[in-house]
Amino acid sequence: MKIFFLFTFSTFFWSPFEQAAASVHYDKILTHSRIRARDQGQNVCALQQVMGTKKKYFSTCRNWYQGAICGKKATVLYECCPGYMKMDGMRGCPAVAPIDHVYGTLGIVGATSTQHYSDISKLRGELEGRGSFTFFAPSSEAWEQLNSEIHRNLIDNVNIELYSALHHHMVNKRMLTKDLKNGMTLVSMYNDQKLLINHYPNGVVTVNCARVIYGNQIATNGVVHVIDRVLTAVGNTIQDFIEVEDDLSSLRAAAITSDVLDILGKPGHYTLFAPTNEAFERLPRGLLERIMGDKVASEALVKFHILNTLQCSEAITGGAAYETLEGNTVEVGCDGESLTVNGVKMVKRKDIVTSNGVIHLIDEVLIPDSAKQVTELGGAQQTTFTDLMIQLGLASSLRPEGQYTLLVPLNGAFSDDTLRMDQRRLKTILQNHIINVKVGLNELYNGQELETIGGKLLRVFLYRTAVCIENSCMVRGSKEGRNGFIHILRQIINPAEKTLHEMLRNDKRFSVFLSLVKAADLDDVLSQPGKWTLFVPTNDAFKGLTDDDKDILIRDKNALRNILLYHLTQGVFIGSGFEPGVTNILKTIQGGKLYLKTVNDTLLINELKSRESDLMATNGVIHVIDKLLYPADLPVGNDQLLTILKKLIKYIQIKFVRGSAFKEIPLTFYNPSITQLTKLIEGEPEFKIVREGETITKVIHGGPEIKYTRITAGGSDNEEKLKKLLEDEVTKVTKFIEGDGHLLEDEEIKRLLQGAGTEYTKVTKVIEGEPQIIEREIKKVHLEEAPVRKEQPTRRTQGGTARRRTRLAYP
Repeated sequence: MKIFFLFTFSTFFWSPFEQAAASVHYDKILTHSRIRARDQGQNVCALQQVMGTKKKYFSTCRNWYQGAICGKKATVLYECCPGYMKMDGMRGCPAVAPIDHVYGTLGIVGATSTQHYSDISKLRGELEGRGSFTFFAPSSEAWEQLNSEIHRNLIDNVNIELYSALHHHMVNKRMLTKDLKNGMTLVSMYNDQKLLINHYPNGVVTVNCARVIYGNQIATNGVVHVIDRVLTAVGNTIQDFIEVEDDLSSLRAAAITSDVLDILGKPGHYTLFAPTNEAFERLPRGLLERIMGDKVASEALVKFHILNTLQCSEAITGGAAYETLEGNTVEVGCDGESLTVNGVKMVKRKDIVTSNGVIHLIDEVLIPDSAKQVTELGGAQQTTFTDLMIQLGLASSLRPEGQYTLLVPLNGAFSDDTLRMDQRRLKTILQNHIINVKVGLNELYNGQELETIGGKLLRVFLYRTAVCIENSCMVRGSKEGRNGFIHILRQIINPAEKTLHEMLRNDKRFSVFLSLVKAADLDDVLSQPGKWTLFVPTNDAFKGLTDDDKDILIRDKNALRNILLYHLTQGVFIGSGFEPGVTNILKTIQGGKLYLKTVNDTLLINELKSRESDLMATNGVIHVIDKLLYPADLPVGNDQLLTILKKLIKYIQIKFVRGSAFKEIPLTFYNPSITQLTKLIEGEPEFKIVREGETITKVIHGGPEIKYTRITAGGSDNEEKLKKLLEDEVTKVTKFIEGDGHLLEDEEIKRLLQGAGTEYTKVTKVIEGEPQIIEREIKKVHLEEAPVRKEQPTRRTQGGTARRRTRLAYP
């Protein structure tokens, strides 16, 4: 019972502390190291040591499974976890390390050089005495790596210099790693000098950028943390360092010009990648002068070298992206002992610690996209386009103060045949990739039209995982520069020039399909404006089709339309706009479904390969196939038709249900019917008594429109008569609109009016605008009812000449 109570009490008592410790990165990583080494016995931790060095780490999962740190292979070591020790003849680390005062603990953790220097500097008595201290003790290797001149000065003056230096490593209270919060500042026991603490997500804890390599060794009068370098006094601010460092005079000038230097004098936790004068000298003179002459660009340049977080070199064990004050990110990583920025070894000197951050000197200037001209944004995969821009004089025509969007194809999009083209034609192609406005990726929307400097209109198509412009879809890599955006495309853009019908008519491969389209009266569908995707079988798909077979197909117009309209869908679907490997279901105009997906950059339609994709038309897109498509669930009820379809379609089993018929598909899907509208004219009606034969002329302002008005007469006989006249007139007008080409002549109008009775007169309205339409109306004066008009949507006639139409109207 007593044992149970003690266990329960200890669990209750320690769990809050364990939870607090678990919330700290260092302790989490240490816990993981214990788990990895559990097969080695109790209290054993697994570490990684970089091959060829003495650097050891309690590793993150990422480094552990990569088996490398900073790109260098790491071996696995098993050691006693901090606070434990081995016992002879026993597995693991079963014993707790003895607890001694701080001076004795220095020997326990192997910091023998620090222990020795504490002895000769007369610090030993303080370390053995009463108090509660935190000692950041340099390892023996750290003292060996110290600058020889500094080391010699310390040894030559042990009572003052060495004593003060050791005091600089001490804090007058006990601080475990869980107490060392990221960004906190401690006051050392030497002259109240600052110690900057950073506690990183990868478990690394630093003090003035020195890494804690062995932490939390408890002493009777404090705690000892072993660190990997000797601490030096923290200087003033980053601004102070820049102002006195001769090798940073170019950076200083840029920071003053852009009003950024003052920021680096304020409190904070900054990291500055500071380019040396030599780095600035290597920049092209014209580029540097342009940036320095543009305050916005120069400010972006300087801020791109500053992180709003403090990144010590020892905390970087792999690549990570960090946001700069400019707003974009830089990739900071390591390669062995070297720091890298955006994958390049450029750090000459690292970890210059100041009161508000750290400085790393670099030998290259980092130029952000926001300081570049749009023509300078292209990367290694877009050099063909940018080189052609320069050769053809297009780059120089883009003004620095202008606003542009470049649609840049990858290098592989330019074939040898394209590059051998006449330069005028090649220039036209490139002009079709330059937009005269600045359009970011998040400003693009489906159906948007972008006008190029060549005068072409390019359509934007948005899909679930892709943005396409005409036939070409974007890849990752859009960038914004000082005067524009670039978007990276897979292919060269081919602006549409012809309708779907014109494209079929001009390509002999589609002659059979086109003849069937004509026979099904579907020419207009493919000729009129719209947004269609058409899957077009080549003539090869109709091999074996005899003239008799074709006649049978044509005679059954419903069947023919069902077959053809299964190849047509509403909307423009670009092949590379589909998410790879995922089936996309499209509903056809026929009503059936098509199943599309892309595999290895090839478009599959119902598992049939498209031989050529993304042929752009002004009213849609064509995907070429070599087989006729047919809905698998659509039965055939005619023996002759079944025989014909079996000749053409062998990849599916066609259903046969005797007597079944194809549904009729009206053409309203592309030519919506006119809806009759009734408009009530507000206000008091205007009446005028006229004599028989008198003409009233009224000018109506606005575009031409056709109005049909129901007439209400006094008696039923008159009403029937008027209704008949109205129907006759509307029929004739409708006939003309649908292409008869015949307008009623004056004599016909007179004959029409003769049966209307003497109470009707002629009214002529002239509609201004193009085209002019002169309408003759028959009017009955009826004083007892308010005027009501019914209108139908405007229907335009071809040509610009004035035409006459006659109709009945009641005012």
